[in-house]
Amino acid sequence: MAATFPPPVMEARRWIDGVEFPADRPLINVSQAAPVDPPPAPLREAMSKFVLEDDGTHLYGPVLGLPELRAEVASQWTAAYGGKVAAEQVAITSGCNQAFASMIATLCAAGDEVIIPTPWYFNHKMWLDMGGISSVALKTGTGLLPSVEEAAKLITSKTRAITLVSPNNPGGVEYPSDLLGAFYDLCEAHGIALIVDETYRDFDSRSGAPHDLFTRQNWDETLIQLYSFSKAYRLTGHRVGAMVASVARLAEAEKFLDTVTICPNQLGQRAALWGMQNLAVWLGEQRAEILARRAAIEKHFPKLAAKGWTLQGNGAYFAYMTHPFDEPSNELAQRMVRDIGVLCLPGTMFVPEGDPSGATSLRIAFANIDADGIAELFTRMETL
Repeated sequence: MAATFPPPVMEARRWIDGVEFPADRPLINVSQAAPVDPPPAPLREAMSKFVLEDDGTHLYGPVLGLPELRAEVASQWTAAYGGKVAAEQVAITSGCNQAFASMIATLCAAGDEVIIPTPWYFNHKMWLDMGGISSVALKTGTGLLPSVEEAAKLITSKTRAITLVSPNNPGGVEYPSDLLGAFYDLCEAHGIALIVDETYRDFDSRSGAPHDLFTRQNWDETLIQLYSFSKAYRLTGHRVGAMVASVARLAEAEKFLDTVTICPNQLGQRAALWGMQNLAVWLGEQRAEILARRAAIEKHFPKLAAKGWTLQGNGAYFAYMTHPFDEPSNELAQRMVRDIGVLCLPGTMFVPEGDPSGATSLRIAFANIDADGIAELFTRMETL
């Protein structure tokens, strides 16, 4: 535990302790990438029936998840990506973070290495730290996109995987299909795993499949895909995620999962299945709303650009930007709480210690502010 840092979102929440926010300027919390609204009413009604009428909701289930949910993911993924995904290549986990943890457990031992682009998703870094696994930072370039050529230079005999997040957390960037394909080719050539975390796939602005990795021959020898139901169906508190990988790798992950949670949350799994089968139209509306918020970021950002800010990435739930001030972002973020009533995360939480890019960057998570809230956010930030 001493090898890693405190949970960043929890640390940031402590910055608001003792701060009073006037009624006419309440706190704008853009620190966490999670919806605060409950699931839609039809889903909650279905969940109440599961609790009252389905005894299995209250019992242990299969370690790798509800068979019906695994089959539904396989069916929808096959249709969405154009390749073939079988139910036995899908496992359900207690959130996407657990999916990552279990996959790393099948790949790595202490002293091994995993390449992760920076700015990184901090929970990935924390898990690797706690396992004694080296996080090899792959610094991203223009548009926060990682370079395959630079990644190739970082591969050693200890490298076990490259981990990518698309749409990206914290950067909001959608990785082009050909870039993901090139990373797949690199990993396949070196006999290492490519982990692609697609937690935010439901809010990708592009139409059609975001990549063709599932169409590759023997894709499951290289690719591991991670997913979360939390964002799509507002099931954050029920902790339901998924991972898609080879049958053999899932059998190894089963050992990890059985000793941690025994099985995923039964109510959450049933809710996720019901959502997948009944909420396609509603989910499309939620995607449209997130895209509208992304557009609002782009609409209002010129106000900050005129003052020296730069928008590095914008998409899914996130805008990632550089600020023009001399003070480091971890100090600026705390001043923003006091001076303008805005809570966000500094770039120092997403890069290795000492990386100068962290001191100049901020992440804005706009999952819980609409277009009007974004306008107010930028109005306040103009006054810094």
